Amino acid sequence: MNITILIGRLTKDIEIRTTQNGTPVANFDLAVNRDKDNTDFIKCVAWSKSAEILADYTQKGSQIGIQGSIQTRTYEDKNGEKRYITEVFINRVQL
Repeated sequence: MNITILIGRLTKDIEIRTTQNGTPVANFDLAVNRDKDNTDFIKCVAWSKSAEILADYTQKGSQIGIQGSIQTRTYEDKNGEKRYITEVFINRVQL
């Protein structure tokens, strides 16, 4: 089972981009307090309506709750080096 639920604050305003077929997507970091002295910065991805809602109704510092699944992927950077990334793919957002 791969279910992740997080509550945190946006580290910057959400910016939407669109895929070649016109699907909205938003990549952002969520600051989640681990304890009183430590914060984790979690990479997140929202698609379609979730991405649009986040961009329209939140800003840097907004506290949100998300539910999704952890996924890993690889890509090649502009120098041709292979990079690995772990992200939370959002299924549900709570403002």
